[in-house]
Amino acid sequence: MLAQTPSTRLRALTLRLLPQEVEDEEITSASSSIVSPEVVEIFEEAGGDFREAIPFCLLRARKMFVEDANANPTDYGENMCRATACEVLARRSVHRMPPHRLQSVMSTRYRYRERDGDASAPTCALETAIDQHCTIFLSSSEAQMVVTMLWTGKWVQHNNENDDIDYVEYVPPHDNPHSFWAHMDPSRLGVPRYQTWFRIIVWIFFLYVYSQTVQSPVDSVDPLRQFDAWEIILYTMTFAFFLEEIVKITKNFWNIVNFITAALLLTSLGLRIAGINQPADSKQRAHLHLLSFQFLACAAPPIWLRLLVVLEGFKVVGVLQVVVFRMLRESAIFFILLAIMGVGFAQSLYALDAADGDTGDDGSSMWLIINSLIQSLLGGADFDTASQRFGYPFGLIIFYFWNFFAIIILVNVLIALFGTAYSEVYDNAVDEFITFFSGKTVDMIRAPDSFVYLAPFNLIEAFLVAPWEFCLTKSQYVALNRFVMRIVFCVPLTMIALFESQIMHSRGGVGGMIHDYFAEPIPEDDEDPDVLDPKGDDEGEISTVKFEDLAKRLPNYFLNERQLTSSTTVSNSSLILGELKKMKGNLDTFEKQVRSGNLDVKVEEVSD
Repeated sequence: MLAQTPSTRLRALTLRLLPQEVEDEEITSASSSIVSPEVVEIFEEAGGDFREAIPFCLLRARKMFVEDANANPTDYGENMCRATACEVLARRSVHRMPPHRLQSVMSTRYRYRERDGDASAPTCALETAIDQHCTIFLSSSEAQMVVTMLWTGKWVQHNNENDDIDYVEYVPPHDNPHSFWAHMDPSRLGVPRYQTWFRIIVWIFFLYVYSQTVQSPVDSVDPLRQFDAWEIILYTMTFAFFLEEIVKITKNFWNIVNFITAALLLTSLGLRIAGINQPADSKQRAHLHLLSFQFLACAAPPIWLRLLVVLEGFKVVGVLQVVVFRMLRESAIFFILLAIMGVGFAQSLYALDAADGDTGDDGSSMWLIINSLIQSLLGGADFDTASQRFGYPFGLIIFYFWNFFAIIILVNVLIALFGTAYSEVYDNAVDEFITFFSGKTVDMIRAPDSFVYLAPFNLIEAFLVAPWEFCLTKSQYVALNRFVMRIVFCVPLTMIALFESQIMHSRGGVGGMIHDYFAEPIPEDDEDPDVLDPKGDDEGEISTVKFEDLAKRLPNYFLNERQLTSSTTVSNSSLILGELKKMKGNLDTFEKQVRSGNLDVKVEEVSD
């Protein structure tokens, strides 16, 4: 379905709702008079017979407003508050949906008309919210329920009759769904939670292999030394990780780190092979072996840094990543200014150095200048070299200015940017982590392979299994993959089957403790009559007073989100009018008491 027409209609309706800029708190507040229950219902009615498409269309309208804000700075504030309103409306619209329709609302894929007139690739509400970093929408209980179901593998992706992807409940392919063999299913390796556990174990093993490889530098640089078992395992795993990451090299920061790690290790491997092929007594062989070990040693920081990736499912590490990413993004302006100023000062110092006609033919002068500028930026300024080499007093004056601008001004700007980025994320840390976790989960299952061979076993798929795809029928190729995966992943599949068939159903002992740790809270239906007015027994009755009668007696000082999305609840403006009417009644009673002489107060007649 093309969702462009509903999106543009909702966009036009949002323009009527917010003709001018308002504070974000007036939109996001639970008691907002702008995004009231009546407004949510109006936007749902704007979708006609396609109410389930309203959340997606509102998120699409949000993207359109963000694009308009970036294209037209004069109306930036107005368009961004409209984008926020669309996101809040989408969240509350989902909240009003029946629970049994949540899978369809979140997973149904739509196309929309792009600016060039072509139809877009199909996407769903959950994916477009993640792509737009919609923290308000993704932090809702409904969105998190969907993400949790996908993370634990209770919901899986399924191709429907239109070849679109739906989220459906996982049913083990076995007569007894709670048996061990029912969960010995290779497709369970595609579950995000199990992928994460597998990658943690593999990367810890990789760190151990790397440590064994570099633990003896003297032996490693021996020109006569051949490949040992640790090196073979290290370079094989590196090649597997490289294949896994090469297709998404520029997707995010960590893919770049992974590529740098793989590049250093594969360079070390290439130099190692080149050195082995040299004569045993040649200096070139010793030089290549030394260079290979140096590259191998330089790979240690990114290897250990990537440990944050495999542990990012934990909240502390996830929030740390979000903070670091935001700080790096905010620091872009600092590095741009630093690069511009650095080029200017380097050119000035190079010209001063060239004034005496001696700049060196090997480029040593430029390297000296770059090294001096970087050292001064890091707190090790060499003023003597600047004074002697670059023509006193001009070189020294230029160097003084560089230190003043770079260290005193730009570094303080960087500190301020880092502080702002940290405070923004810290104040909204929970929602930011939820958004980050949602993106991680969906990325693991978005457009997955039919058969998930996790690194380093993806080499088996690439070189031993994939070539048979062109020789076998579809059913034979599926059978081959399932057979190979059962053999290769025998240990992790056994652990998954034990976890799902035994531990997740345990109630006592160690298994019960593990079950309690991983089990999700039991969902409660707050509107179930058995919850609101439970029945009693022979010992007494619980619901001697009906729930609705009790609820009416509660003080209604503000409205919570569930009340906001209820069709029986008045808006905030209606609440204020009710309080004013009550106050007017009290004043009328007070005036009557004064007129009757019960109170010794003189009242003046005031005409309406």
